[in-house]
Amino acid sequence: MARERREIRRIESAAARQVTFSKRRRGLFKKAEELGVLCDADVALVVFSSTGKLSQFASSSMDEIIDKYSTHSKNLGKSQEKPALDLNVEHSKYNSLNEQLAEASLHLRHMRGEELRGLSVGELQQMEKDLETGLQRVLSTKDQQFMQQISDLQQKGRELAEENTLLRNQMPQGPTAGMMGVAETENVVTEDVLSSESVTTAVHSGSSQDNDDGSDISLKLG
Repeated sequence: MARERREIRRIESAAARQVTFSKRRRGLFKKAEELGVLCDADVALVVFSSTGKLSQFASSSMDEIIDKYSTHSKNLGKSQEKPALDLNVEHSKYNSLNEQLAEASLHLRHMRGEELRGLSVGELQQMEKDLETGLQRVLSTKDQQFMQQISDLQQKGRELAEENTLLRNQMPQGPTAGMMGVAETENVVTEDVLSSESVTTAVHSGSSQDNDDGSDISLKLG
């Protein structure tokens, strides 16, 4: 026959309540002692009766177990606060990056000539100097690239002339054909040189025009 399950509720009789308390307390302490011995665990129990009487059990030293519990509770509280602190730091970094992005975007619009009404005369003059410096760097880089292209074309012309000379020497030719080959080679070299000189003239004239335009812009801004 199955044992009837007893409902867990407060015992009304004070005497019966005291007897049950004593029996359950002894059983609880016994289970705690077994747990400490079998599992090599630190176990501490603190029980107050309804009359305020203290009963306690410790598998080792009660003070040591309480100190260990206090230290663990403090560390646990710090670990729980750390994510919130990290979140605040990340939020601060995010705000700082947003401010830097806004300043960079505003500076870019100013360099494009936009939203200039709020700038002072000194800021406009500084911006003009920055633009002039940037323009000079652009022109210098453009001239260097043009000169490099001219040098490459001249080198290519010399290589073509050497190839033509080598082919002319390898092929048997009559007097008339030889003269025609020499004339064609000279024409190719002359055209390459003229093309290089034309590009050089165009570069210098373009640079002068760009510098004049920069001067005109400076005069207008001043």
